[in-house]
Amino acid sequence: MLILIGTVPTAYALNRALPESQVTQFLVNSAAAAKVVEQKAAGYNVLGNPRPAVTAYVSQHKINEGTYPALAVLIQEIEKQVKEYRSLSKIPAEAVGNTRNDMYLVSEALRYLMKDKDNKLSKDEVSTLNAYKQSLDAATKFIPTWVKVAVAIALGLGTMIGWKRIVITVGEKIGKTHLTYGQGAAAELVAAWTIAAADMYGLPVSTTHVLSSGVAGTMAANGSGLQLSTIRNNSHGVDLDIASGDDAVGVPLHPIPSSVLDAGRGGEHARSRCHGA
Repeated sequence: MLILIGTVPTAYALNRALPESQVTQFLVNSAAAAKVVEQKAAGYNVLGNPRPAVTAYVSQHKINEGTYPALAVLIQEIEKQVKEYRSLSKIPAEAVGNTRNDMYLVSEALRYLMKDKDNKLSKDEVSTLNAYKQSLDAATKFIPTWVKVAVAIALGLGTMIGWKRIVITVGEKIGKTHLTYGQGAAAELVAAWTIAAADMYGLPVSTTHVLSSGVAGTMAANGSGLQLSTIRNNSHGVDLDIASGDDAVGVPLHPIPSSVLDAGRGGEHARSRCHGA
């Protein structure tokens, strides 16, 4: 998946296989969400690029007079783009990146807004914004079915071929004594709960390092001791693993695109100014 994203990013930036019925529902949800946001933005207008104000909110989690007006404009721009082409598959390649960035930025802003206790959103307003966020996520946060199947087959074949090395490393080279059945069961249970919790809170984790840490923990708790050379070698890939999302299960990584962050820092010298209507 990482190779696909790196080599053909425009092909997988948006879910071009999204059914027309979902595109229609997207437009309905967009109109409803825009109405809610516009009501909160009453009395203010945005001059210039709305993205810096929305990016600032995502980064700082602080609502100011420019947050809602800028978000309202951005929602309208996304709706306009989707309406123009009537299908995500028809959006030109040169426009895909910008559309995807805008969708992701709005989705993240809505995620924080719905959690903000000082935001004073009613249950109906939260429900409306959440429905729109789900539509945005369906268009940007997806993995093609054939990619899931290919990855599963590759993992299965790799384990079939290299199982002995895996078993020896996990069972014999992490601790100074061989792994017992009880330690193995404890490590697996801890790994399962850790990955489930990470999935719930949207945290990037590596199954490899979670399980290895679980085994190391059982060895330490049992007083068996650890082979520091194995622990040290295994830790070298942690930073790269988390950064790339390698081995991450159930925790899709969707970092805010650099172009969006640049906009938040005043990209293209455009600034968003809000004035009373």
